[in-house]
Amino acid sequence: MTAAVAVLDRYEAVIGIEVHCQLRTASKMFCGCSTDYEGAPPNTHVCPVCLGLPGALPTINRRAVEHVLTTGAAIDAGAPAATRWDRKNYFYPDLPKGYQISQYDLPLASLGRLTFDTSDGPFTVAITRAHLEEDTAKLVHGTDATGGKVSLVDFNRSGVPLMEIVTEPDIRTAEQARRYAEELQLLLRSIGASDADMEHGQLRVEANVSLRPRGTEPFGTRVEVKNMNSFRAVERAIEFEIERQGARLDAGETLILETRGWSDDRGATYRMRAKETSDDYRYFPEPDLPPLHLDAAWLVQVRAGLPELPGARRERYRDVLGLTPYDAAVLVADPDATALFEATLAAVPALGPKPVANWVTGEYLRLRNASAGRVTVSAAELGAIVGAVAAGSITRAQGREVLEMHAASGEAAGDIIAARGFRQISDSGAVAAAVEDVLAANPAAVADYRAGKAQAVGFLVGQVMKATRGQANAELVGAAVRDRLESEREGEG
Repeated sequence: MTAAVAVLDRYEAVIGIEVHCQLRTASKMFCGCSTDYEGAPPNTHVCPVCLGLPGALPTINRRAVEHVLTTGAAIDAGAPAATRWDRKNYFYPDLPKGYQISQYDLPLASLGRLTFDTSDGPFTVAITRAHLEEDTAKLVHGTDATGGKVSLVDFNRSGVPLMEIVTEPDIRTAEQARRYAEELQLLLRSIGASDADMEHGQLRVEANVSLRPRGTEPFGTRVEVKNMNSFRAVERAIEFEIERQGARLDAGETLILETRGWSDDRGATYRMRAKETSDDYRYFPEPDLPPLHLDAAWLVQVRAGLPELPGARRERYRDVLGLTPYDAAVLVADPDATALFEATLAAVPALGPKPVANWVTGEYLRLRNASAGRVTVSAAELGAIVGAVAAGSITRAQGREVLEMHAASGEAAGDIIAARGFRQISDSGAVAAAVEDVLAANPAAVADYRAGKAQAVGFLVGQVMKATRGQANAELVGAAVRDRLESEREGEG
């Protein structure tokens, strides 16, 4: 039992999640600067608007608004008839204007929900709001030529469209928090709203964590945790914070409202600053942008354009196609695997969902994950491989090799099978002859079996498969080896 779990015997954790994700647009939120700044020299994707120069006026990015409305539809949130922009005032070097254009009391989406799977079963989190704002610049801390500490500002990111999604404090465990963040990333990718890559800062997760004695209603003092740059870090940081707060409450200490950072190296949170409240930001309506009126027909069009969402796809795979919950989850979690599975079923529907799922989640993902680059597999050729294995014309090991060769060269599966002379030996007489030869060549393994060492069977089966260059039907080989060994044992008796 971890310390965090032990704390939860006495206290209930109350957790809310805030996620900031960069939206998939060609230009920034309020200007025409390109968002394709990854790897570009610092301060080269900038203009007077995103630099906050006097007199520069913002204009609204329609595509960014559509992405938030699409997200709202995907989480079953409501959209207002009209919304407006607000100024969120704070002073920090990464904010060139001294304020951020954001939304406060009229977000583009509100009162939604997201359901996902956990180790304890399905769990639903209520989502308070999803609103649109602009990203800040990037601060780079280092040392100069004399060894002195310096902080540099790169404004390439300043003004990139940013969607903030805020949950209700419904989450109770670190695992639920992690699963929520993973499901939200999958959702955003599936609807095309964001690439949501945590490693590149496109998805940033923050958690508000507090504890209260079990059986009580009032919330405890919350602590905001930042700098969690992976899903594993989200779970570890919240577990640590639960443990830290529990230890202090047990010691009679008073917790304070604060913002803490997460150090992955130390496996601990650290104090950053006192936590701000909405009053500190002095929100007021943005005077340089008019209110935005949302046409009802536009909202209908946005909702109609939604693809099949991850939760609905998993349910269809389980309930309609008959896949296991595990296979459904693995397929839906990987867009490439989903696409290949769907395309292969469409190309060769007679194969059935389960064999295709086995090959996609097993051999394809193994090959893809072992490759440094992208692996391209034709759905029709994968179908041909799966069909050949199912028909018994080639072994699974041969099918695996054919898949690897097809992915490397693009050559058709049938041509590879013919060129390599692949076939499966299913003739019982040929299999029996190969078994006899192997038993005669391995008397020590036969003696081990007679002595009660059952693992000798596996060794002998492997030797038969090696002798037949992997072409023998493995199921027939296993049965033949066991029958032959048992007949020898009975003959001795």
